[in-house]
Amino acid sequence: MYEGRRTLRRLPEGRPEVPYAHIDVVPQGRVIGAEIRGTDLTRPLDPAVREELNRALLEWKVLFFRGAHLTSDQQRAFARNWGELETNPLLARGAADDVARFEKGGDAAPTFENVWHTDVTFRERPALGAVLQLREVPPVGGDTMWADMAAAYDNLPDDIKARVDDAVAVHDFIPGFARFYGPGQLAPLQDEFPPVTHPVVRTHPETGRRMLFVNTSFTTHIVGMDRAESDRLLGFLVRQAHVPEYQVRWRWQAGDIAFWDNRATQHYAVDDYAPHRRVAERVAIAGDRPY
Repeated sequence: MYEGRRTLRRLPEGRPEVPYAHIDVVPQGRVIGAEIRGTDLTRPLDPAVREELNRALLEWKVLFFRGAHLTSDQQRAFARNWGELETNPLLARGAADDVARFEKGGDAAPTFENVWHTDVTFRERPALGAVLQLREVPPVGGDTMWADMAAAYDNLPDDIKARVDDAVAVHDFIPGFARFYGPGQLAPLQDEFPPVTHPVVRTHPETGRRMLFVNTSFTTHIVGMDRAESDRLLGFLVRQAHVPEYQVRWRWQAGDIAFWDNRATQHYAVDDYAPHRRVAERVAIAGDRPY
């Protein structure tokens, strides 16, 4: 980590700003996060609106919709505009197999919070994105934060870039879930989710931007390095998500939707609302193999 001015480039280099004709985009941060207004998510999306929402997702990395109050079926239908939905047997089920439910309050067991991560990088094809809705919010706290991993890559020192540009790392679901499940619960899933390798720096398939693609929850080591060297380098890389200039923070209201590009971001659910309840439901969109 270092002091001083950082390069904060929201768009791919050379891409001009283009106004939106069908949606209102209200920035929430310098490089990441925008609220979308004037779009009714309860109805099928007009193709022109879908196209602009996709452009906004690529440019802002996470989109927010206040007070959408979607049913589970409507939430799933909205997400399907971007592809097939995936299931996750490691998470509690909502109204359908492809709806994950996160419910916490009072004496409830710990949930998946308090760590910067990118979803399901232990899959061969990690999720393209996710659509999260807060069904119930605490009176204070329970925010979620996102970090732009393209900005994190842009600001790496040149010597670090030289070390990681062609490196690959191993991702495994067990480190991220071992604090919630015992070995007997995890062992049956090891055949379904064996460790996989992904580039340490992936290329976004739609924008072409280079992005850091390692995270605390699932990245175990960099291939070809001894463990001590790998641990030191990974420690430095994952701390880049902690830089406030790369982040946006959303204060939830019931019925809000967040739709994020899982290829380009990490996120962190803030656990500061005990003993109050927080209930969220998420659907995830299947992605492609990172390169």
